[in-house]
Amino acid sequence: MKRIKINLLTALLIASFSSILISGCSENTDEIGIGPVKKLELKALDKSLADKGKGIFNLKCVACHKFDTKLVGPPLNGVTKRRKPEWIMNMMLNPEQMTKENITAKQLFGTYLVQMTFQNVTEDDARAVLEYFRSLDGQ
Repeated sequence: MKRIKINLLTALLIASFSSILISGCSENTDEIGIGPVKKLELKALDKSLADKGKGIFNLKCVACHKFDTKLVGPPLNGVTKRRKPEWIMNMMLNPEQMTKENITAKQLFGTYLVQMTFQNVTEDDARAVLEYFRSLDGQ
């Protein structure tokens, strides 16, 4: 009986510790998303990068997104004020996994009922589109 109590206590401690570790990790992935971009330090706005991002946006994103109104996906006006830059880039680079595993992306999917499709953008493309969003948001 004593051995069962010790094993039960050990199992409870392991479960509690695991829960703390997992919840600590999920907070970070909730903020930065799930994908290749783990940390991004923004500098002063790069106009040439923003111009490149505008071209990519107009080619790959404009069919589903506008800035001030809902089209297929959510309006993007102010997105850089609502989301961390890592989250924005990871959503562009890894939309399916984000929708399945990220709380915010799941909520957006629940609201708009459309899975954002991967538009075959590179990390450099996503960074340029982010810079375009920053330029529109006055950052």
